[in-house]
Amino acid sequence: MEVDMAAFENWDDHRLMTELKTNSELAFNVIYFRYSIILYRYAFNILRDEDECTDVVQEIFVWLWENRENLHISNLKSYLMAAVRYRMIRVIATSKRKEEILARSISGTALHADDFLEVKELKNFITDFTASLPLRARATFQLSREQYLSNREIALELGVSEKTVEAQMTISLKKLRLYLNRMFG
Repeated sequence: MEVDMAAFENWDDHRLMTELKTNSELAFNVIYFRYSIILYRYAFNILRDEDECTDVVQEIFVWLWENRENLHISNLKSYLMAAVRYRMIRVIATSKRKEEILARSISGTALHADDFLEVKELKNFITDFTASLPLRARATFQLSREQYLSNREIALELGVSEKTVEAQMTISLKKLRLYLNRMFG
């Protein structure tokens, strides 16, 4: 029996999620087509990078498909928007463009109260994470992510080897991933 995708398009999100849990690729496709552009635009408003935005949205939908059987979502759109927001926080926190993104977000004319709170939340999150690092790792992380220095420049600045800088950054980024998982599940 062949199922018409048009029939699924009229279904509400709750019914689509029920079908998704039964491994329905059609339900997944309808969810994807219903929300991917909205999520992309939301991400692009902050990140302003087509590739990063595409990656963020794709990662959310891959995660949705991989975890479909265990999901309990009451408001799909809100859930997906929050997932994109938290994924963007991860992207921004590890991006060399962090200051540029945050500055543009703050100075943008279309900055809404919610956006301002999200940017403030992100800044607080990054500050808290950075403060949680040991002193040497904190200095390395800040020189890399806030001052955009290369590993070689950081090594010269701190009087350590490039390998030490690489090791400290690897450890710091692993800690960041754990910190993000604790904060945002």
